[in-house]
Amino acid sequence: MSTASGSPTPVGTGPSVVALGGGHGLAASLAAWRPLAGELTAVVTVADDGGSSGRIRREMPVLPPGDLRMALAALAGDDQRTQELATLLQHRLGGSGVLAGHPVGNLVLTGLTEVHGGDTVRALDTLCELLGARGRVLPMADVPLDLVAIVDTVDPDDPQRSRHIRGQVAIAASPDRVRSIRVTPADPPVHPDVLAAIARADVVSLGPGSWYTSVLPHLLVPRLRAALADTPARVVVVLNLEPQAGETDDFSPEQHLRVLQDHLQGVPLHTVIADAGAVVDRRGLLSAVQECGATLVLAPVAAPDGPPRHLPELLTAALATVLPGAVGAR
Repeated sequence: MSTASGSPTPVGTGPSVVALGGGHGLAASLAAWRPLAGELTAVVTVADDGGSSGRIRREMPVLPPGDLRMALAALAGDDQRTQELATLLQHRLGGSGVLAGHPVGNLVLTGLTEVHGGDTVRALDTLCELLGARGRVLPMADVPLDLVAIVDTVDPDDPQRSRHIRGQVAIAASPDRVRSIRVTPADPPVHPDVLAAIARADVVSLGPGSWYTSVLPHLLVPRLRAALADTPARVVVVLNLEPQAGETDDFSPEQHLRVLQDHLQGVPLHTVIADAGAVVDRRGLLSAVQECGATLVLAPVAAPDGPPRHLPELLTAALATVLPGAVGAR
C-alpha cells in the first residue's frame, strides 16, 4: 500500500524494486518479487486497446484499466478479505448485455478515476489501500498510448513486403513478423512518482511478457528510458519461456535479447535470467548477454507441467541471486 507521500509502504527489509510490464507476465514478475522486496512498485503498460479495456478507452477519456487491474490483484494482501476483494475485481460479468465481459475491477477503477477528477494514480492508490496491497501500481504514462508496428508480410505476392499496423490487439494477432514498433504520442507525460520510484530503486526488472506490446513499450517512452538510463539500480531482464505467436514466432532466447538490446539506447543491463530448459543454444545466448555487458543466470524457473509459465517460487529463487549483497551478484 502507499503512504501519504505516495511511496509504497515498506513491507520488509528487502530492496526497493520496480517491475515494468503488463498482463500475465507482469503478474508473474510481481508474484516472484513479493517475498524479496521491501518496497515494490509496478509500472504498467497503458496501450491495451482490446476487450473490456478497449471498450472503456473508446467510450471514456481514461487509461485502459485491464493491465492495471491485473497488477493490483497480483499485489493484494494475503488475508481472506483482501483475497476475496481481489477475486471480485478479476471477475468478468456474464450475460449478453452491454456489461457482459467487463471485469468488475475495470469498472471500479474507471469509476474511482472519475470520482477523483480523472486522477488515475489517486484511484490506484485508493484501491491499493482497500486491497492491502504489498506495493504500489502506477501507469507507465499519464495518457493512453497506441502502438504502431512495421511488419514484414509473409505474403509472397505482396509488392510492399512491409506495412504499418496500429493497435496492440492488431499487432498481436497479425501473422506477419514485427520489424519495429513505436508508441504514439511519441513523448507522453509520465507521472513524477514513476520517475521517483525508478530513481530510488535498487533493482528494476523487465519481463517476462509480450515482447513487443508489454515489455519494449517502456523503452519507447523517452522520459521512462532516460530514467532507466540514469538510475543506479540493477536492471534485470527475465526472458520468456517460448516465442509468442503473432509477435515473436520462432524467436530464440538470444533473438529476444538482441531485439531488446536494439531498444536500450543507453539503459545498462545487469542480469539476464532465462529458464535452463528453454535454452537450446547456451553459447549463443551467453554471447548475446555478454554483448549487452550483462551476466547470464540460467535456472529452472518454469512450472514442470501444464502450459508454459513461470513458477513464482522458482523465479523468486533466481531473482534472489541478483540482489545487492547476494552471493555471486556483481
